[in-house]
Order: sequence, then structure tokens, then C-alpha cells
Amino acid sequence: MRKSHPVRRAVLAGAATVSGIVLLLSLKPASDPGAAQAAGGQLPPAAAGQAPQGGVNGAVTGDAAQTQYGPVQVRVTMANGKITKAEAVQTPKGGQSDQITANAVPRLNQAAVAAQSADIDAVSGATYTSAGYKKSLQSALDKAKASAGAAQGGGGGAGTARTVTGDVAQTQYGPVQVRITVADGKITKAEAVQAPQGGRSDQITSSSVPRLNQAAVATGTAQIDSVSGATYTSAGYKKSLQSALDKAPAGGGSAQAAGSGGGREQTGTRTLTGSVAQTQYGPVQVRVTVTDGKVTKAEAVQAPQGGRSDQITSSSVPRLNQAAVATGTAQIDSVSGATYTSAGYKKSLQSALDQAGG
Repeated sequence: MRKSHPVRRAVLAGAATVSGIVLLLSLKPASDPGAAQAAGGQLPPAAAGQAPQGGVNGAVTGDAAQTQYGPVQVRVTMANGKITKAEAVQTPKGGQSDQITANAVPRLNQAAVAAQSADIDAVSGATYTSAGYKKSLQSALDKAKASAGAAQGGGGGAGTARTVTGDVAQTQYGPVQVRITVADGKITKAEAVQAPQGGRSDQITSSSVPRLNQAAVATGTAQIDSVSGATYTSAGYKKSLQSALDKAPAGGGSAQAAGSGGGREQTGTRTLTGSVAQTQYGPVQVRVTVTDGKVTKAEAVQAPQGGRSDQITSSSVPRLNQAAVATGTAQIDSVSGATYTSAGYKKSLQSALDQAGG
């Protein structure tokens, strides 16, 4: 019979005890934030175009995005910084476009609310409409982000940067659209997100746009010189740049729109340009001046021109301007004989009022 050794028994018992303690420690649940993230917990991504957080409320209308089959324009409704509703206020119409729009837009609306950003998938068979939708949606989110930045710290604290996209300016050779970054009341960056393309336009764009970008940053206004040989592109650039400056809450610095003075802090006056509304006879775009929450001035910066349109515009626009100031809303009566112009005016006016928070 084999003899048992007390020393051996003690060694084996100690080894078993140590093994048990190691096993228990290895089963201890991770409770620190780093371990939780490694185990699959995800922090909200800070992706570009994400719906801005920070209590943004109300409706915001994006810029109209021109596509091969017609304009697309998106309006989002936000509550506490989140998209609660998305809708297309302009879409391609006529022929097969009606069917494509009816199929694609509801799905794009749902995707925008679900994703809380413009980073959504295109709908199969609606490539152009989807691209336009995402571009206009991004513009709406940019405006909401700018509004949120203005609401925090009085709209221009140290280190606060806002990105604002101007309205699309149509030119003889194609659309021009400008996006600016404003920090501490100054333009720190300017870029053309749309410019004429194709043929000789490519060369003109590549030569003129960088110079226009530099001029915008240098002057801080839309009062910049046109680039020689790029008259139409320069004119469109300045128009879209002015629109972006109108939307950017003035911080008392050089990024204020030219002619607005420096008294917004004292008077509570803002100038806001609505998105371009396309009509059967041409674009309509409205600019309003809002003082202490009231519309004090309204004007059409674009209206149908040429032939009989000149007479209709000269007769109807002053009356629409007066109605906008009188009511302070876009719920104004159409002018008899100017149905299309009136509809475009009201759509652009509503866009301007959305920016003003009304």
C-alpha cells in the first residue's frame, strides 16, 4: 500500500486554491467604460451631416438641389435636435418622374428620420432624385447646425465655427453654390459645392473658383471682384455667397453681409434669403428683413422675366411684398393673374421664415 505524504497533500491543496481564485477573477464582469465599448457598446458616431444635437426645434428647409430631371428640395422638422419628420417640398414632375417620385420620396423620407443624417442609401431606379434629396437634406442639416450654434453662447462665442450653405444661383452655364465656414464672426473657409462643368467650363471653373474662394475669405463679404473671363460664374458665386452670409448669424465680425451695418446686436435685425422656388415661367426667390421677430421688409431678388412675365412681375411682386410684411407669414393671398409667381413667392418666403425660426 502506497504511503501518503503530508507535504505533497499541502502543495496540491494550495495549487487548487490558487487556481480557483484565478478562475473567479477571470469571470469578473467588465464594468469600466472602456471595457464596455470593447465588448460591443457603441458611442454615437460624430459623422458629418448628422442631425445637430442641442435643442434645435422647428422646420428647416434645405436649398433646392438641381437634378437632370428637375429640382429637389427637402424640409425637415426637428424636436430637441432630432429629425422627427422629413418631406420633399419640390421633386421632379411629369411623365415617368411622377412614378419615380411617388415610389422613392417616401422611402427617402423614412431613411432620413431613421438615419438622423444625410448619409442614406439611394433608392434603386431613382439615382438622380436620391442624389438631389441627399444634397438638399444636407443643406437643411447645415442650416439647423448653424442655428444651434447661434443659440448656444449668443451665436458667436470664441472658437464657435458654423458651416452655412448658400442658395443655388443659376447661371447661363450651370448652377453655382457656395458653402462657407464662419468662426468668431469671420469667414475662415469658402468653397464652391456646385460650379459649371463640361467643355470649356471645366477650365474656367478650375481657374476662377479658387480665386473667388480666396477673395471671400479675404474680404469677409460678397463684395468681391469678378474674375476676368468668368463673368457668369463670378456673378453666380457672389449671389450664392451673399445668400450664405444672410443665413449666417452675424457675430459682429467681417462675416456680416455687406450693407447690414454692425447694429444687429442692438436692433435685433436679420436679413434672410429664402430658397429658390422654380416655377413654370422662371425662378422666384424672396429676401426678408426681420426685426424683433417681425417681418419689416420683403423683396423678390429673383422673379420671372422676359415677354409678358415682366408686366406680371412688376404688377404682382410689390403686392406680394406688402402682404408678406402685413401678415408676417407666408399665408398670403395669390395675386390674380400671377398664380405661378405667387406660388413660387410663397414657397421661397416660407423658406426664409423657416430660417428665421418662424
